Amino acid sequence: MDQHEPTSGRLFFRQYYLQCLSHASYLVGDLTTGRAVVVDPQRDVDDYIADAASNGLTIVGVLETHFHADFLSGHLELAGRTGATIGYGRAAAGMAEFPMAIYQNADRIALGDGEGAVVLEILETPGHTPESISIVVHVGEGDPYGVLTGDTLFIGDVGRPDLLASVGVTADDLARQLYHSLHNRLLALPDSTKVFPAHGAGSACGKNLSTETVSTIGEQRATNYALAPMSEDDFVEVVTQGQTAAPLYFSFAAGRNRQMRELLREGTEVPRLTLDEVLAHHRAGALVLDARENADFALGHVAGSVNVGLGGRFAEYAGEVMQPGTSVVLVAPPGREQEAMVRLARIGFDRVLGALDDPIRAFVAHPEVLAQLSRLTVDALKARIASVPGLVLIDVRNTGEVSLGSVPGARHIALPELLVRIDELDPCAPTVVFCAGGYRSAIASSLLRSRGFTDVSDLLGGYTAWAAQASAA
Repeated sequence: MDQHEPTSGRLFFRQYYLQCLSHASYLVGDLTTGRAVVVDPQRDVDDYIADAASNGLTIVGVLETHFHADFLSGHLELAGRTGATIGYGRAAAGMAEFPMAIYQNADRIALGDGEGAVVLEILETPGHTPESISIVVHVGEGDPYGVLTGDTLFIGDVGRPDLLASVGVTADDLARQLYHSLHNRLLALPDSTKVFPAHGAGSACGKNLSTETVSTIGEQRATNYALAPMSEDDFVEVVTQGQTAAPLYFSFAAGRNRQMRELLREGTEVPRLTLDEVLAHHRAGALVLDARENADFALGHVAGSVNVGLGGRFAEYAGEVMQPGTSVVLVAPPGREQEAMVRLARIGFDRVLGALDDPIRAFVAHPEVLAQLSRLTVDALKARIASVPGLVLIDVRNTGEVSLGSVPGARHIALPELLVRIDELDPCAPTVVFCAGGYRSAIASSLLRSRGFTDVSDLLGGYTAWAAQASAA
């Protein structure tokens, strides 16, 4: 968690960075009055409440810069536990099932009173979504301290305008709104204004996000490719091209963020299941989600299970290989069962039936229920290409990665598209999948096997290993 601490006698400002979802949220308060708001909260909210209490703050509001698609927001959890008002921009009016305060451009939210008070100013900045807002943080008179830009302006990028195409909002229209939001609203702020976005590198909400979590308007004006001088038409072309495939769960999470729903109960224990119980749930249609590292999964796993290692972007990739509402049984590294359940809850996947108790002991006692993952070296793959007629190669990387090169003859199906396009593939054909380094291909190969594919392997080291051997030849 990166934290930017109070910068004046009255301002309390803390950034919370959730690395596995590349998500930044904020607690902003006035230390004189004790009033505070949380902006774009993650679903598990204990940290905000604890930090507010330890600094003498009362959370009176939750501000959402838009209806998020990449995670399930904690606005309902915070409202339920603190009584805080939930606030959105004007274009969100009537779009949700829960009560909300509506703010329009130039509205001000006073967290403090008198000279030097902390005041938040709303900027309507549509483009990523129609209801997107940014929030300017003022501390007394003078230049603003910073601006919380949501998914409108990132460090090194801007929000993608194409995610709502499936519900009839065109990427062209939103991109034009985004152009004016950036140039007429955000770039009108002083260069010294700090920029605090809702996401960083790795997020699918943009294509060129920086690993940095804070910048300034001046730095972005000078270095952000999307803010370079260009016409509106050129801007539309630049920001709509080359976007990655959106994860499968995005539309589900965006819808859930508008609904009344069950609140997350933090600290809930994950039920421990015997192997017989796991197998019974599996036969009844539950997905066995193995959260161990892919090397451990390859050595032995419950036949038909899907591997998404906790060491990576677990929730995001899990949301790419199973449908929302799927019942899940976990196989997790010892002591990390609850972590896996919470991380799934952060994207709205709440139907965790339990976790296998002591997986290694269960596997040793019952090897007959296990399968192994086939993994090929570059040399072994070359031998298969030369000797196996009809071998199918599938590149599960994103479009931008594939444009830099791929294994000759490979078919491109990005991982977020694999589940919905699986019927295009022959489950009886010998198949090899690969990604950049092996994490995503282990997910993809396990998914195919869970769907009845009989001869599936993945490439150890991925395309990186293939390209390195080719360059050394």
